[in-house]
Amino acid sequence: MTTTPRNVVAIENLEVSFSTDAGAIKAVDRVSLSVAAGEVLAIVGESGSGKTVTAKSILGLLPETATARGAIVLSSRDGSSGNDVVSLSKKQLRGIRGSDVSMVFQEPSTALNPVYTVGWQIAEGLRAHGTYTRAEAKAKAIEILGRVGIPDPETRVNHYPHQFSGGQKQRVVIAQALVLDPGLIVADEPTTALDVTVQAEILDLLRRCRDEFGAAIVLITHNMGVVADLADRVAVMYQGRVVEEASAVSLFANPQNDYTKKLLASVPHIGQGALQTAARASGRADAWENAAPVVVAKGLRIEYPGRFGRGGFVAVDGVDFEIRAGEVLGLVGESGSGKTTIGRAIGGLTTVTGGSLSVLDHEMNGIRERTFKKVRSDIGFVFQDPASSFNPLLTIADCVAEPLVIHGRAENPRAARARVDELLEAVQLPKSYGDRFPHELSGGQRQRASLARAIALEPSLLIADEPTSALDVSVQARVLELFAELQREFGFAALFISHDLAVVDLLADRIAVLYKGKLVEEGTGAEVLGAPQHPYTRRLLASLPVPDPIEQASRREALRALRATEA
Repeated sequence: MTTTPRNVVAIENLEVSFSTDAGAIKAVDRVSLSVAAGEVLAIVGESGSGKTVTAKSILGLLPETATARGAIVLSSRDGSSGNDVVSLSKKQLRGIRGSDVSMVFQEPSTALNPVYTVGWQIAEGLRAHGTYTRAEAKAKAIEILGRVGIPDPETRVNHYPHQFSGGQKQRVVIAQALVLDPGLIVADEPTTALDVTVQAEILDLLRRCRDEFGAAIVLITHNMGVVADLADRVAVMYQGRVVEEASAVSLFANPQNDYTKKLLASVPHIGQGALQTAARASGRADAWENAAPVVVAKGLRIEYPGRFGRGGFVAVDGVDFEIRAGEVLGLVGESGSGKTTIGRAIGGLTTVTGGSLSVLDHEMNGIRERTFKKVRSDIGFVFQDPASSFNPLLTIADCVAEPLVIHGRAENPRAARARVDELLEAVQLPKSYGDRFPHELSGGQRQRASLARAIALEPSLLIADEPTSALDVSVQARVLELFAELQREFGFAALFISHDLAVVDLLADRIAVLYKGKLVEEGTGAEVLGAPQHPYTRRLLASLPVPDPIEQASRREALRALRATEA
C-alpha cells in the first residue's frame, strides 16, 4: 500500500495587493498551490506575473506596503505541526525562516553581505536558531560548504563573497539555505546569469537537496530548459493567476492554455539562428567585408597583477578576433573564461597588458583615459547585473538619463525626460515606470531599463554582457527582436556575451568560444554549434538544458558520461 506524501506547504486562495499612490495593485489573485515532501514544483510566467510575490509570501517576506489574504499552511520540518504564514507575527516568522523554510535568492551578489566572510554569514542562521558555539558554527559552515561542492571549504570559509565566482556564490547561497536542514526550499531564479556548465552543476546540487536532504523545492524560473530538467510539476502564472498546472511531462508535451503555448513557443532552440544570420547578411552592402573593423584584437593578453608578492593572473591569453559595423559577435564560455574581461577591455574599463586591441581606431594597449574619454559616448553597455548597476537612490528615468546628461546631450534629467520616455517604450516598459525606483521593478524589467540606458546615446558599438539573463522567455524573445531591430536601424557593432547558446545562435553572426582565457573555436552558429570541433564546445552543448523533460533526462545521462570520460 502506497502512502500519499504529506504536503510541506499548501496555499489556499492567496491574494496579495500592494498599496501605491495610485491605489491598490493586485499582484496575486486567488492562487492555490501545494508542494509535497520531496517534490519540485516550478512556477513559471513572465515578469510581473506574480511568481516571486507568491514565493516570498511563503516566507512572509512581503514589504510593508503589501496586504495578503488567504492561507499558506507551512508544515514543520518533522511534519508534526503547521503554521498559517499569513497570520504569523514578525517574531514567529523569524522562528520558521531557515528551519522550516529557506530561500535561495535570485541575485547572490546582492544576497551576500560584502563585508562579512561567507562562513560568518552561513553561521548567522545557526546562531539565530540555536545555541552553537563559535567553533561549532564554523565547523557546521565548513561541512555544508563541502556538501554543496565548494573546493577546499576549510580555507574558503574565511573568504569574502567577492573572492568567489558567480556559480560559487550561488552555491554559498544554497549552503545558507540548507544549513538548518529546512523542509522546504524556495529557489528564486537559482541559475540566472550562470553559464550552462555551472548551471548544470547547480541543477545537480538542487536535485541532491531533494534526494539527500529530503527537501521539497519551489522553483521560480523563466528558463524552460531548467524546468524540464528539474521539475516534477509546473504551475504557469499570468497576471497574478495560475492559468495551468500539470506534471512537467504532460505540460511540455500537450500544453492546454493559450498563454502556456505562447510561452513554450518563445523558447529559443539551437538551429533557429541560420535564417536570421542569412537575412542580416543579405541586407548588407557588397563591400561590407572590406570595411575597417570596429574592433580588432591580435594576441590580446590581459593579466591582473598579483598582490603581496604573488604572481599575476592571466585572464585573457593570446586572443584574436574582429567585429565589423553591423555585426554581432557572440562570446560564450564558462565563469572565469575571460568573457567579461574582454568586454571591459573594449570599453576601456580594464587595462590591456599585451598584444593589440583596437577599438574605434584607438589602440587600447597603453591608451590614456584623456584620449579615450572622447569616444566613450560611442560605446554602450548593458551590464550583467541590473540590480547593482543602477543607483538605488535614483528613479529609473534618472538612471536612463544619466549618459545623456554626462555627455552633454541634456542639461539635466528633467530636460531628458521626453527622450527617456521614448527609450522606455522602445524596450516595452511603460513610460510611467520612469518614476519608479530600481527596487520597485522586477528583475526582467530592470534588465530592459538597462538596455534602454545602453542605447540612449545611439552608440556605434554595444557591449552586452548577459543582457537577457534575467528575462523570462516571452520577454526575452521581444527584447531580442528589439535588439535586432535597433541594430538594423543604427548599424552598430555588438559584442554579445552570454551563457545561453540558443540566444547567441539566434542573434550572433559569428560565435567565439573562450576556455580558460584562450579562444578555442570560432565560426558561424552552424559551424560552432552544429559541428563543434573542440571538446569544451561539445561539453557546453551537452550542458544546455532543452525544454523537453524526456529528452533532457537522456541528455543529463549523456553529460554525466562525458564528464566521466574527461575526469
